[in-house]
Amino acid sequence: MSASHATAALVPATISNALVPLVGRVFLSAIFLLSGIGKLTTPEVTTGYIASAGLPFPWVGLAIAVVIEIGGSIALILGYQTRIAAVILAVFTLATAFAFHNQFADQNQFIHFLKNVAIAGGLLQVATFGAGRHSLDARLG
Repeated sequence: MSASHATAALVPATISNALVPLVGRVFLSAIFLLSGIGKLTTPEVTTGYIASAGLPFPWVGLAIAVVIEIGGSIALILGYQTRIAAVILAVFTLATAFAFHNQFADQNQFIHFLKNVAIAGGLLQVATFGAGRHSLDARLG
């Protein structure tokens, strides 16, 4: 049995074509939404972390991160301007990987870096293939 037949046996095409893109968008969005809300509830922690990385204007960085994380995750969940939101989130994720997880000799930081790269890869898939049937993009044409 080929890999595509095995996948088809696990998830019928009608379900996967309709629901899997929505579920994928929600899963990708969760980390950004929760992180953005966390930044709003503890802004001092976030600005301290930004400053400790040597980046200028921590409060500006906080505002940008909150807008991108919360706005981007909501757009992704709703499937609104999905390709644009996914690209913005992918660029943001790669930028944070290089800014905050660049100590490659530290295995924990290296894993966080690779996690960010993997998330960016998933977002680029969304940017390439779109939001799917259950999205505002599909409804709006």
